[in-house]
Amino acid sequence: MFRHAGPASLSAEGHLPGFDGATGWLNSAPLTAADLRGKVLLVDFWTYTCINWLRTLAHIRGWAEKYRDRGLVVVGVHTPEFPFEQDVDNVREAAKDMRVGYPIALDSEYAVWRAFANQYWPAVYIADAQGQIRHHQFGEGQYEECERVIQQLLREAGHEGIGDDLVPVAAEGFEAQADWTNLGSPETYLGYEQAQNFASPDGAAFDEPRTYVAPDSLKLNHWALSGDWTIERGASVLNRADGRITFCFHARDVHLVMRPQAGTSVPFRVLVDGEPPGDAHGLDVDEQGRGTLVQPRLYQLIRERGSITDRTFEITFLAPGVEAYVFTFG
Repeated sequence: MFRHAGPASLSAEGHLPGFDGATGWLNSAPLTAADLRGKVLLVDFWTYTCINWLRTLAHIRGWAEKYRDRGLVVVGVHTPEFPFEQDVDNVREAAKDMRVGYPIALDSEYAVWRAFANQYWPAVYIADAQGQIRHHQFGEGQYEECERVIQQLLREAGHEGIGDDLVPVAAEGFEAQADWTNLGSPETYLGYEQAQNFASPDGAAFDEPRTYVAPDSLKLNHWALSGDWTIERGASVLNRADGRITFCFHARDVHLVMRPQAGTSVPFRVLVDGEPPGDAHGLDVDEQGRGTLVQPRLYQLIRERGSITDRTFEITFLAPGVEAYVFTFG
């Protein structure tokens, strides 16, 4: 995370690049420099499967609603990480489900990302009414600081009635803040380009089908496949039914980004330490560990209600055609 000088000493960080490279817009006609003249602008880079961004959304949404009629414009720049996030219908559906009602610039070709020289999801840039970037925040956190900047820049722009109170946030579900104290598992990709700690015996075969087995036990933050899989550059792809992914984790939440192939739906079953999760089930799983992969998105599979210890997670897919991209934790 980055620390900044207090709002009273904000300095200019350069002129806002704008959105000319956007491939489309949702919730708005294209916004031009003329449309934004005299407005304070918050630009939020996101991609809809990113848990780090999801945990910031309640704050972004709250600022957009509170200051919308007081001179603030919020623009979400959706720059996709995974191929299916380039699909406009997928982004539109995700935005609706997540209640993202402010303008969205679609950045499928990374042109806006490059114009900002951005490198992060999430990333926030706040510009004043003259179009000068005065503050940025990479990653989660520093919510009070960002809102104080918004308030100061609105006052500088001559808007009256800008108080010091902060947006109240009661984040739930995916948007709940991580249990940082007990978070001991990192983001873990399942494609060979970024994969680490793969523990199936004999290692991985790239871009070809192989039958894998899981070892009897796993070290913390190691993972394994069982069944007939193809490990591709960006994902592990299940070729036959009853394939399994096993992961030894230490966290409150377990999430997995997945996509069903060819519009199919795939039932799955989740176990923790060999048992159904019970009260520890996530949003997308019942107490017996049953769930269904339907949409290409992030799935919450576990949310521990009790003490956090090293646990072994298993997900078994009852049909083929699954692309599994990345585990994230909270």
